[in-house]
Amino acid sequence: MGRLGDFFSKELGRRRVWLFFLIAILIYVIPLILADYPYIDDNWRSLSAGTAWAGQGRLFTELFYNLLTFSDAAPNIFPLPLLIAALAMASALTSLTFHYYPQPTISCCLVLLPLWYNPFFLQNLSYQYDGPANALSLVAVIYAITFRHPSRILQWLVPAFLIALALGFYQVSLNVFLGLCCLELLRGANDNWAWRQWYELIGWKFAQAGLGGLIYSVTAYPYMNRDRALLLNWAAEPLLQLEINIGRVLEKVALLFHGGFTWVFAVLLLCALVGSARLARSVIERHDTGLRKIVMGLVCVLTVPVVTLLVSGAALFFRDFNEGARTLMGFAVLLVLLFYLSHLALAPIHERLPLLLAVPLLAMLSLSYAYGRVLTVQNTFASSALFSLGHDIAAQRQLYEAKRIYLAVSYSDHWLVGAAGSFKQMPVLHYLLNINFFMLAENLPKAGITNVVAERARRNATLVGYQGYPPLVESQFYRIYLLGDYGFIVMKEPTPITTLQW
Repeated sequence: MGRLGDFFSKELGRRRVWLFFLIAILIYVIPLILADYPYIDDNWRSLSAGTAWAGQGRLFTELFYNLLTFSDAAPNIFPLPLLIAALAMASALTSLTFHYYPQPTISCCLVLLPLWYNPFFLQNLSYQYDGPANALSLVAVIYAITFRHPSRILQWLVPAFLIALALGFYQVSLNVFLGLCCLELLRGANDNWAWRQWYELIGWKFAQAGLGGLIYSVTAYPYMNRDRALLLNWAAEPLLQLEINIGRVLEKVALLFHGGFTWVFAVLLLCALVGSARLARSVIERHDTGLRKIVMGLVCVLTVPVVTLLVSGAALFFRDFNEGARTLMGFAVLLVLLFYLSHLALAPIHERLPLLLAVPLLAMLSLSYAYGRVLTVQNTFASSALFSLGHDIAAQRQLYEAKRIYLAVSYSDHWLVGAAGSFKQMPVLHYLLNINFFMLAENLPKAGITNVVAERARRNATLVGYQGYPPLVESQFYRIYLLGDYGFIVMKEPTPITTLQW
């Protein structure tokens, strides 16, 4: 027992820290690898080996897959990109750990692990194509924080290039960089940095972010479709729209706090408040002028609402606001903030007490495995539905010889009956899954059906369903109509899960 206790409290070398993070990272993504579910955009990308990231301002994602597949496209090679991203992330977290704690223990590693164990990051990782690129954007911003060099020019240029690289992988990662900058200010105040070193940090980070944005603007940004960069209309009550966007984000984040998660995070918040008091005392006891202490204290206080706002961050200001979980990468920094402050509170009491931070991490790991099972259920349901629809089309000569079959765009939250219990106990799972459609047209080629396309703006298949024509095929989930040489697939409205009797 004594040896085990020594293991958890002794200083770790860089190799062991890297190995710890690698194991922890792989354990977290195993459920997603085992589910092997092509998530939304993965379907058309794998069908055509398509890219189209440059038009989203993510040129480096496109180049990453070009290099990795030795082609000018993106054949599906999952999970190789995710494994590469896991290796890179383990190295990045190792670098950040030694940046925060020169003599780290296991509990110090736990403080930084939420950067990967972010519950909302599970949606990013669900994408077999985009997930690894999003992870690499995190790696880039972490190294932008930890890079140190005696040359002032390199200290400015290298992090700027890393920030531009991160933006070219996934623009939302900027929120993580800014959040980590806020944590740097807190760390400097707690570690009693000299006043000059502390305030110069702010200038350095602004300069690095500015140059990084400039590099991005002349490399990847020119390829972006202009409609993706539209900001809020400042002539139409932008503050009201901003308030609505923040309210929607809060509503989604609140889904996480259900059942035992509420108590776990309540205790974590309480520990963080105690850690904040210890940090405040460190600022008060500094050998510095009263004005500098006040300025430092105010900045430290302001970092908390700033990090909170960065949960969604820049996405709040875009006209086409995306409330998907994949945009909440900044929630990881908020978790690290809570873990860092909790570590400040627990470590002085007993050296092994910070190991309690493993409890919320286990809760998030449990959520990952629950989500993995939901993806498996979704995969099973989608595969069986694809087989059924493919069989019905192949069995009718008029359908498989039709010039074109239009698939109705139909949405419902009640398709996945097999995960009803999980959705009830962990409401955040439904938000993470974010799949409310029955079938995508690009799924049909997997069953050998090549004449099915999604209906466009005219919604011709949906309109046919309203006309009362007799269906050629009547199924539990859909009706197939045939008018002349054209077919139309119309989905039925499923029975709400809440009304089912078990």
